Amino acid sequence: MDWIDDWLPAWQFAEVHHSRSSASPAQLLDAAAAYRPDDDRLIGAAMALRESPGRLAAALGLSSALADRPRFGKSDFLPLGRLGDEALAYGLAGRFWEPGYGLVKLADAAAFRAYAAPGVAKMLLAFEARVEGKTTRITTLSRLVCPDAATRHRVALYWAVIRPVSGLIRRRMLAQIRRAAEAA
Repeated sequence: MDWIDDWLPAWQFAEVHHSRSSASPAQLLDAAAAYRPDDDRLIGAAMALRESPGRLAAALGLSSALADRPRFGKSDFLPLGRLGDEALAYGLAGRFWEPGYGLVKLADAAAFRAYAAPGVAKMLLAFEARVEGKTTRITTLSRLVCPDAATRHRVALYWAVIRPVSGLIRRRMLAQIRRAAEAA
């Protein structure tokens, strides 16, 4: 986990989920890299519900950051890199509690590492694969860091609402990644 910790060495919010598989670490990380959450109807429904206030505002002709934006998804994350067959990481910066997510476009992994603007949270989504006995354990880690007290307060409220759904999404992701890797 040292490599993952290097991307976000300190954080205030975290979520970790695991799954076991007969697939190799390489197969699991390849499946994680190829995974498309848009293909899961439940995840799509959860994201549609999350975005419904902003989409409704846009449909009514009101100002909305979601007016011309596709649904939030994996393509919004910045690929940070892969450590062989051990880990894979993605980054995201934004005001996630806002209807349009308040995403900040970062040029590359170095920009993600250095970013620390007030009022904007930074999120790490990582996958780690480790052989344990006769199986491989794949782990998904979500970590958020907030640069100031006001951002921590906003994220805390948002996290309290979305964490149960986020956990469900992570568990479904792991199950689908495991199935894809085992079928490879």
